[in-house]
Amino acid sequence: MGISVTIILVIITCLISYQCFNNQQLFYRLSHWPIREHRNKEYYRLVTSGFVHGGWVHLLINMFVFWNFGEIIERHFQAFFGEVTGLVIYVLVYIAIIVLASASTFIKKKDDENYMAVGASGGVAGIVFIFILIYPWESLLLYGIISIPAIIGGVLYLWYSSYASKNVKDRIDHDAHFYGALVGVVLMILLKPSVLTDFLHKLVEDFPL
Repeated sequence: MGISVTIILVIITCLISYQCFNNQQLFYRLSHWPIREHRNKEYYRLVTSGFVHGGWVHLLINMFVFWNFGEIIERHFQAFFGEVTGLVIYVLVYIAIIVLASASTFIKKKDDENYMAVGASGGVAGIVFIFILIYPWESLLLYGIISIPAIIGGVLYLWYSSYASKNVKDRIDHDAHFYGALVGVVLMILLKPSVLTDFLHKLVEDFPL
């Protein structure tokens, strides 16, 4: 059995992030910097920023979550769309989520010289929410210790991301988390409409009593 595409993406992300840890100029060149994207048409940043991280903790958490959920979703894409085609679509969906997750901050911050963001969090959130769409009642570990149903965790995640984007003053792009999650769900439903019907059936039929 060969190496998964998810692992390849993790390796690529780790290599690029590591290079940026040691090269500030490269870090700035690849980051999501809306004013540069808007004024200089440097739209490539919407993709490259998803492969750059601000530090080891940021990188390792994102890649651990992506590895855990991504390999499951990768296999589903192969089952849905074919052995090879499924892998291509999976990669394109992941990249599309990264790009579209940053669209909100691109619009809001396109004239802000000081705003910059990096990280795969939006893309990872999209993959996690595709998992939730397929397995709504699967148990997830909150903070690694508290077991909650995936659908409940998803609702809490969206609520906090929406709240934090308006009320928490930090350097985290909470909008990217929120929209990345939603984009993942929307793209999955557009590609495979039957997953929505299956999701609704599972919500009712598999409801834990």
